Amino acid sequence: MLTVEIQDSQGSASQVEVPDEVVIGKGARNEIRLDSWRVSKEHARLFRTPAGVLLEDMGAFAGVSVNGRKIDVQFGPLKTTDVIEIGPFKLRLLGQSVSQGEASSGMPVAHPRSRSSVTALRTQRAGEEIRESRLAAERAQNKLLQAGEVAEFALIVTPDTGRRELESTWRKQIHTSLLETMDLRRHDTHGMSDEQLRMETERLIQQILDGAGDQLPPELDRSLLCRQVLDEAIGLGPLEELLADESVTEIMVNRFDEIYVERAGRLLRHPMTFTDDRAVMGVIERIVAPLGRRIDESSPMVDARLKDGSRVNAIIPPLALKGPCLTIRKFAKRKLGANDLVSFNAISVEMAAFLELCVTTRKNIIVSGGTGSGKTTLLNILSNFIPAGERVVTVEDAAELKLHHEHLISLESRPANAEGKGGVMIRELVRNTLRMRPDRIVVGECRGPEALDMLQAMNTGHEGSLTTLHANSARDGLARLETMVLMAGMDLPLQAIREQVASAVHIVVQQTRFSCGSRKVTGISEITGMESGKIQLQELFKFVNKGYTGANGKVNGYFTGCDLVPNFYEELRAFGNDLDLGIFKPNRVALDDGPGPDQAFGAQR
Repeated sequence: MLTVEIQDSQGSASQVEVPDEVVIGKGARNEIRLDSWRVSKEHARLFRTPAGVLLEDMGAFAGVSVNGRKIDVQFGPLKTTDVIEIGPFKLRLLGQSVSQGEASSGMPVAHPRSRSSVTALRTQRAGEEIRESRLAAERAQNKLLQAGEVAEFALIVTPDTGRRELESTWRKQIHTSLLETMDLRRHDTHGMSDEQLRMETERLIQQILDGAGDQLPPELDRSLLCRQVLDEAIGLGPLEELLADESVTEIMVNRFDEIYVERAGRLLRHPMTFTDDRAVMGVIERIVAPLGRRIDESSPMVDARLKDGSRVNAIIPPLALKGPCLTIRKFAKRKLGANDLVSFNAISVEMAAFLELCVTTRKNIIVSGGTGSGKTTLLNILSNFIPAGERVVTVEDAAELKLHHEHLISLESRPANAEGKGGVMIRELVRNTLRMRPDRIVVGECRGPEALDMLQAMNTGHEGSLTTLHANSARDGLARLETMVLMAGMDLPLQAIREQVASAVHIVVQQTRFSCGSRKVTGISEITGMESGKIQLQELFKFVNKGYTGANGKVNGYFTGCDLVPNFYEELRAFGNDLDLGIFKPNRVALDDGPGPDQAFGAQR
């Protein structure tokens, strides 16, 4: 438990006892609730680690200060003399108690956002060992501050570089001994279940640690070392805790000893590493093998997915010069809805209501945007607007869409085998969907000749189809669509292609990721037809960018209608949908960017 003193703007002070992980803000469900307009719904977070209590800024517009200085992402360990300033309130950590149950686990905290993870990763060393670790971390941080440096990470609290190097050295030795032991004992790992393999491997690691005896440095935590070697041997190594951390939206392994993560839209280096290139290759193979994919020198690139749908890309030597390279784009465990986008200030209520109406009335929609801008997330939300009684067929390179429809068929492309045979491309799957009696066709992304088949489907009775493509604007998206149709090799004249696009596509939604990490729907445009050989667009909604403001440099602006009514308005009225024309009126009121969960919008892209 943590004891926190809270002082309001009038100087009145009170003390509260709270759990080891608390959210601070004006939200009703927060453990520490501060009622002020200057405080965000979820403003900051306190969580305990073996090195002490850390403070995390959750991306609030007003920021969080400690001792008069604004923190960047995290600060700590906190001392009793540190004064936390949140809006008009001042908070101070008075004390913390360690229960017997909390002192029984030997892992450092790598997942501050999950209460169950924080409890599961408690340290085994109570009393003096915790205080020594805390003092060591404070000394290391003070050295960094004196040198004018800022700590970039606090996902895993390891007191100093020497300690991390010592852990890495012993991990390599134990991992090597484990492989030799399993080879000598001729273990049939292929015949074991996952649980049996994990138990047997953990038993062997414990035997190796016991055999090391006094040779193992006393400052190393045996339980932690066992878990790290176990994760690397049969799991995903250092990636296990990163995949469990909901605040991490992307994981990038540049080489075995160089791991970066994206948190709150920012890239940070992670302190943990793999033991060597072989360990990274083992993780990649464990990811792709269950999917029937392969990666080797003859096929050194692969796209895959994890069990939760997270997107994985791997590339190995000889193409990757620094060693095996792995990129994982995580999906949020909780599926987002339109209300979440509105609360994140990623879209306005009026825009969300209009898009929902377009989907239900079977308008063909293209979601356009740059890499990592949130296209897949938005496509998933739009797809869930499809009425429950319709037959939906999805086509993707790697299955990512999570639709809740009962009448749903999901198709996934397949790469060629080692002989270059057996590959099934998206274009063939799109053609096949036309024979499956679909009410709606949803293509995860058009990036090649399948664009022609998608347009033909939209033009031949499959209204209400949805897809995405990469482009920086709605106009660029249409130009890229023309280029992809030409890739089909049909030698069609450009005029015929543009007429196909103009008659097939009704709405283009533009998605943008700003440099601060915020992701927003920056425009909704209607295709109104052809004129003088060019496709005509009219913008119905847009986001007006007012620049980057505030301590965190968040984008500031507002959503507005463009005072134009869609041409299909009369058609909507004929079907009994009386659309409020007021939503298309210009809006001059600027909206500040909401507190931090912009990264959650990009957790599924």
